[in-house]
Amino acid sequence: MEVVGLRRVSKRYGRRREVLAEVDLQVAAGDLLALVGANGSGKSTVLKLMVGLSRPSSGTIRRNARVVGYVPDVFTTHDRMPASAYLRHLGRIRGLSDRAARQRSGDLLDRLALDGGADTPMRKLSKGNAQKVALAQALLEPPELLVLDEPWAGLDATAHGTLSELLTETAGQGAAVAFTEHSDHVVRATATRICELRNGRLQHDTTPASLTEITLAPGQDLDWTVQPDVLEVRRTGDSVTVTLPTGRHDAALLTALQHGWSVTTVRRRGRE
Repeated sequence: MEVVGLRRVSKRYGRRREVLAEVDLQVAAGDLLALVGANGSGKSTVLKLMVGLSRPSSGTIRRNARVVGYVPDVFTTHDRMPASAYLRHLGRIRGLSDRAARQRSGDLLDRLALDGGADTPMRKLSKGNAQKVALAQALLEPPELLVLDEPWAGLDATAHGTLSELLTETAGQGAAVAFTEHSDHVVRATATRICELRNGRLQHDTTPASLTEITLAPGQDLDWTVQPDVLEVRRTGDSVTVTLPTGRHDAALLTALQHGWSVTTVRRRGRE
C-alpha cells in the first residue's frame, strides 16, 4: 500500500532555479527507502515535502499516514528541559498516557544508550546524544510514515547498529521509512530501495542485492568488522550477528567454524 507519493513534483524557492524538477516517487508500507545524492541535490527537500513541512511549487503529494515521525538534519537542543521530560511531554501531545509516554521514552533511550541519563538537560547533550533524543521522539508512537534526514550523524558505534535495527523493525511493522545517508555501506546494509537525486531530478530507483544475517556464538578471538564482505556487525549479549551480501556468506561461515564459533541462525534479510 502506498503511504506517500510524489507525482511530477517540482520545488522552487523565489526566483532561484528549481530545487526539484518533475519528481515521481512512491513509498509503500514496509519500504526502507534511501535517498542518496550530493549535497544540494534535493534530498532534504523531498523529505520535507513527504512530511508536509514544505509545499510543492507544482505537482501533487498524497500522504496516507495518520502517525508521522520525523528527524530533521539539525535537532535544536537549547532547552533546559531534561530529555525524559521533553519526551514525556511530546508523548502526551501525541495522545499517550503519562505512564505510556514514560515507559516508551525510557525504553527507547535505554536501547539507544543515552549517555549521562535521561534527566540530563537537553542543552547539555552532545550532538550524538541529542540525536538519540531526536530518534526517540520520532518513534514514541509507532509511525506509519517515518522520515529521517542523516539520522546516523554523530551516533556512537553501538547506537549506529541499534538505529539500523529500529528502522528495520519499524518497516517490518508496516511503516514506510525514508532516510538520507552519505555512507554507501550504511545504505546498502539498511535500505530495501535506493533512489538517487542529481540536480533535483530522480535518476535511479534500484533494489539492493539480498543480504544474509548470520548469528554466531563466540569462539576464538576474531574481529568481524575487518572480515571480507561484512557490511554490519551487531552484538547482543554474547551473540554476534554479521550481515553480508547473499552469495558471499559461505566464506564467513567457514571462517567462523575454523575459529571455533557456533552458528546459531542464518537468514535472509528482506531484499528478495
